[in-house]
Amino acid sequence: MLQISKLTKQFGSQQVLKGISARFPEKQTTVIVGPSGSGKTTLLRSLDLLVRPDSGELTFDDLKLDFSQPISSKQRNKLRNKTSMVFQNWNLFPNLTILQNITSAPIHVHKVAVDQAEHQAHKLLQEVGLDEYATAYPHELSGGQQQRISICRALAVQPQYILLDEPTSALDPERENQILRMLERLSNEGNSLIMVTHNMQFAKNVADKILFLEDGELQFDGDKEAFFSAKTDRIQQFLQGVTLN
Repeated sequence: MLQISKLTKQFGSQQVLKGISARFPEKQTTVIVGPSGSGKTTLLRSLDLLVRPDSGELTFDDLKLDFSQPISSKQRNKLRNKTSMVFQNWNLFPNLTILQNITSAPIHVHKVAVDQAEHQAHKLLQEVGLDEYATAYPHELSGGQQQRISICRALAVQPQYILLDEPTSALDPERENQILRMLERLSNEGNSLIMVTHNMQFAKNVADKILFLEDGELQFDGDKEAFFSAKTDRIQQFLQGVTLN
C-alpha cells in the first residue's frame, strides 16, 4: 500500500502542503478534491516525485522515503516503476507514432521485448477502439482520442497505481464523458487509481475514498458516502458550489 506521512511543500513564501498524511488503498479509487489552489496537484505529483516534498515520509511496500534526507536515483526509479501518471493535456510525444508512444517506456525503461510490448499495446488500443490509429501521429487524433492513448500508455507499464491529474479538464463534455466511462471501467476492474478532479459526479459514482484539501491542509479523509453526507459547513459550501448532474 502507498501511504504518506506529514508531507510538506513550500514554493517561495507559499506553504502548499501542510503536513499531509494519508493512505491510498490498493485496488480502490481515491479521488482528491478541493477548491483551486488547495494543493491537490502538488500532492498528486509528490506521489511519484514530479514534485519533491520538503519533509515527511512516503512508504510504498518495502520502499520508504524520508524527504528530509537525500533521495537516490535508485529510490526514485523504484517508486516510478510502481506508478504511472496521466496529465491534463496528455503529453504524448509528437514525433512518435501512437504505437511507439505506448511501447516506449515498456521497451526502454522496463526492458520488455519489442514484440511483447507491441502485442500489449495493440491489445490496449483494441480495448479503447483505437487500434486503427497505431501508425498515426498524435496530431492526427482528437483531444479525446489522445487522452485515451495517454491512459493506454500509463497502463502499458502495468503500474500498481495510476495517477491522474484532472485528465478531462481540457476536453469538451462529450469527450469528457468518454474518458470518464473508461476510468469507471478501470476502477470497476480493480485497478488502483488516484485522481484529482473537479467532476463531483464522477467522484460520487466511482470513488471508494475521498480526500478534501483546502489551503494545503487535509480537511476530510474518508469514504464517499461520508463525504457527500458530511454536515460540516465548509464541505456543504464546497458541494453547493459545484455541479452534480
